[in-house]
Amino acid sequence: MTIRWFLLLVAGMGASTSVLAADPPTGEAIYLAKCASCHGKSGEGVADKYSQALEGDRSIPQLAKLIARTMPEDKPGTCIGEEADRVAAYIHGAFYSITARERNKPARIALARLTVKQYGNAVTDLIGSFRGQAGRDERQGLRGEYYDDRNFSGDKRKEDRIDPQVDFRFEAKSPVEGKIEAKQFAIRWQGSVVAPETGLYDFIVGCDHAVKLYVNSQEKPLIDAWVKSGSDTEFKGSLFLLGGRSYSLRLEFSKANQGVVDKKREKEAPIAKAFISLQWKPPHGPRQPISTRYLNPGHSPEVFVVSAPFPPDDRSLGWERGTAISREWDQAATAGALETATYVVSRINSLAATRDKEADKPKKVKDFARTFTERAFRHPLTAEEISIYIDKPFASTTDLDLAVKKVVLLVLKSPRFLYREDASDQSPFAVASRLSFGLWDSLPDRELFQEAKAGRLGPAQIVRQTERMMNDPRAKTKLRDFLLTYLKANAGAELAKDPKRFTGFDELLVADLRTSLEIMLDETLWSPSSDFRQLLLAPQMPMNERMAAFYGVKLPEGKGFRKATTDEERLGVLTHPYLLSALAYTRESSPIHRGVFLARSVLGLGLKPPPEAVAPVSPELQPQLTTRERVTLQTNANACMSCHGVINPLGFTLENYDAVGRFRKLDNNKPVDSQGAYLARTGATVKFQGVKELGAYLAASEEVHAAFVEKMFHHLVQQPVRAYGPNKLDELSSRFRASGFNMRQLAVDILVTSAQPPKPTTVSAVLPAR
Repeated sequence: MTIRWFLLLVAGMGASTSVLAADPPTGEAIYLAKCASCHGKSGEGVADKYSQALEGDRSIPQLAKLIARTMPEDKPGTCIGEEADRVAAYIHGAFYSITARERNKPARIALARLTVKQYGNAVTDLIGSFRGQAGRDERQGLRGEYYDDRNFSGDKRKEDRIDPQVDFRFEAKSPVEGKIEAKQFAIRWQGSVVAPETGLYDFIVGCDHAVKLYVNSQEKPLIDAWVKSGSDTEFKGSLFLLGGRSYSLRLEFSKANQGVVDKKREKEAPIAKAFISLQWKPPHGPRQPISTRYLNPGHSPEVFVVSAPFPPDDRSLGWERGTAISREWDQAATAGALETATYVVSRINSLAATRDKEADKPKKVKDFARTFTERAFRHPLTAEEISIYIDKPFASTTDLDLAVKKVVLLVLKSPRFLYREDASDQSPFAVASRLSFGLWDSLPDRELFQEAKAGRLGPAQIVRQTERMMNDPRAKTKLRDFLLTYLKANAGAELAKDPKRFTGFDELLVADLRTSLEIMLDETLWSPSSDFRQLLLAPQMPMNERMAAFYGVKLPEGKGFRKATTDEERLGVLTHPYLLSALAYTRESSPIHRGVFLARSVLGLGLKPPPEAVAPVSPELQPQLTTRERVTLQTNANACMSCHGVINPLGFTLENYDAVGRFRKLDNNKPVDSQGAYLARTGATVKFQGVKELGAYLAASEEVHAAFVEKMFHHLVQQPVRAYGPNKLDELSSRFRASGFNMRQLAVDILVTSAQPPKPTTVSAVLPAR
């Protein structure tokens, strides 16, 4: 019994029994008395006090403990025990929890335009559908043809092989001893290069002789240094490429016996040295040799890529959304349509399979325009659409090029192309589009479209088509991009470190770390079990010689990246050096960054951003303290602990790893304290001693599983999961567990769910014809 109620009891002696029987204040009454002045009557926030809405994903026990420790802000510790329990239950049920927010404002499937990524992929695949497919070749590297002359004469080809990379220093020697003379020769490397992500790529060729580089073109070189002036030995060219695509690549190198002037003494003249290397700088990476895993000896047809810049999509909810149209976006879409129309007209003979001056060229071009429009709109054309988009443009001019240009502009500016199928559309063509945009961020391919046309997209066929589509490189790119997004590793983190403190941590090592992480993700995702838990528990990681030397690991025999087991505690992605380095400062580790990552990404907690930016305490100001001690000192204020009470104990479990992810037992000459804790949704506090106990807990946590399911749903579908039913997240999480945590199967389940959305929660929209 509280003192307050005891005094009421005493004061009521002899009074009416109604006072004696009075109930304790309700949670709502407590909230209105102690909380509403800062948080608002319905948790909406109060300007100049706490403007953010009072909502999140803590459970009632978690909320009660937070309130008891930190609230009210002016008198913390005055709302405890049963009062804290009651007010937590009220807040949670009235407006704070996801369920309450769904009740107050139900989630809906929003009508959305194509995102920037979807627009680029859709236009690329629309043009590509009139061309052949890229050649499949399981080998890696480039095909190298070696000639015993300078001019690639057919009868002088002496060697045909696969080179894993182009990085040769021939000096004054022959590239193929016994077959080719050292004084002059030529080499042609051919194949394809795969762009791992979308963005601008710098290609760099180092060479001291004649060289040309062709990328995504057989006609126009990206780099042309065949005839050089001066002493330059490095040449650059840039291209905007879409991630997950294969682009043709041809590198031609010719060496002459430079310096030989006197023909009579040619045999006595010194042989000129020669070298050649091929590198690139990806959009979010350092300059580096093009890895063997991105090179393929197979042929790729030309890929059209829209280069018009678009404003970024909204990511305020954690995933890319195309729910708003700005003037800048509309102008970019117009520029993209003009760029595409110009390209189509310049390639009309190859795209429409026509020849100049042939009698039936007008018919073939018009047929091409009709097919182009049908594929862009993702459904068979109606009579009205044929009239608007095909017949009228061709009737308005006798100039075929102008007619085609009009069609392309009309189509690519039409809502039928720019907007996704709205949720009220349950046709097989809408189902096909949801599958293709969900897994490829692009249009349905011919097989999927034909299945829709034949009415063969029932539940079983949806599953079969999704499993087929999973083998496409575009699906592999999107799922890898999801994992990188899940790990917060897709934004190109700056990994520069103090060179004096971490000698050898340079751009080449950073590139190796990134490659190692991507290999680890791919191998786990595409393994037979595709077990999500292995992301958190795998005891090995891919390493090459440079990584092994820096981190002090002994590699097994082999070449390139291979799995290595370290002596210290390593556990899946949680201790991968790339992530640990990204979640650290230039000289010191950062328990706060690492704790935020574990809380938000892995556990799925909705942490609020700090009210103001606070610089970390410099080690120079507190030279006697460890990183853990400095962080504890800086965040011990009551206002900080509502979030840092969760963040810090999680981040501390990774303190055995320094700013570059190397294992350590000492920090500032003191033993590292890697003890941590987490207040679970049940209200129980779970304690960890280091990363192994943390990893075991996370891998088995239903909170972690549900967070992973929800994040994958949002990444693939780009709609809120609860718009598909209040229990949909629980259903998908249950299926995820039943599948043995198979990530690929989860993707299939998500796409099957989104392909046929429920009608009651949809927002209908009628698109105009043009």
